[in-house]
Amino acid sequence: MTSPCKPAEPPAGRHDLVFVSPHGWRAMLEMRGDLAADPLVLRWPEMGWPTIRRRPLPCEATGLALGLPLPPSAGKKRLSLLADIDHIASVARPPSLRQARASAPRNWWPTLDRLNGLALLHSVDVRVFGSLAWQSLTGLEYVTARSDLDVLLAFHRETDLDRLAADVAAIEIDAPMRLDGELMRADGAAVNWREFHAGASQLLVKTIGSVGLLDRDRFISGATGS
Repeated sequence: MTSPCKPAEPPAGRHDLVFVSPHGWRAMLEMRGDLAADPLVLRWPEMGWPTIRRRPLPCEATGLALGLPLPPSAGKKRLSLLADIDHIASVARPPSLRQARASAPRNWWPTLDRLNGLALLHSVDVRVFGSLAWQSLTGLEYVTARSDLDVLLAFHRETDLDRLAADVAAIEIDAPMRLDGELMRADGAAVNWREFHAGASQLLVKTIGSVGLLDRDRFISGATGS
């Protein structure tokens, strides 16, 4: 589901899909002359495909930092773009696990179904990013035999994170792929589920603006830093 993005309201968090207006695409490609004649990149505005929000670089003081990951056939390049906030047409969350299922390899389906059951059990919102998300969004071939399944588990304050991470680990035992991904709070701060499951006392917490270590209990309680 997409929503309008007002000029004063940039996309809320990491992994958000950002749809850029045709005028915005022209402006972005004018700044990136190396991409202006790339036929695959030129398909993005033609097809109405999204970009993804990324963490801005120190030199990017203005504009909205966006990313565009290309498929393996294009060398898996990770393109960095910068858009004017006025050129953002809409914003959406990553595809849900259920939405992306049809685009996944069939031998992934049992794992996806078990993860969907986990979402119901723990009342979490499960979405995908990475290769499966982009294959679902574009129809291009992103998933390979070596691809991970990247899941985003958006939890609530009352979620038992230890049980949730343990259940993900149990599902991975029989999965045909590696399960990667994050446990994400309502404010967008996220940690790697595997690191959390390992019981680390300090966790690497990622937000749209920073990356830093935070005590495990403080992450769970909603703290933002030291």
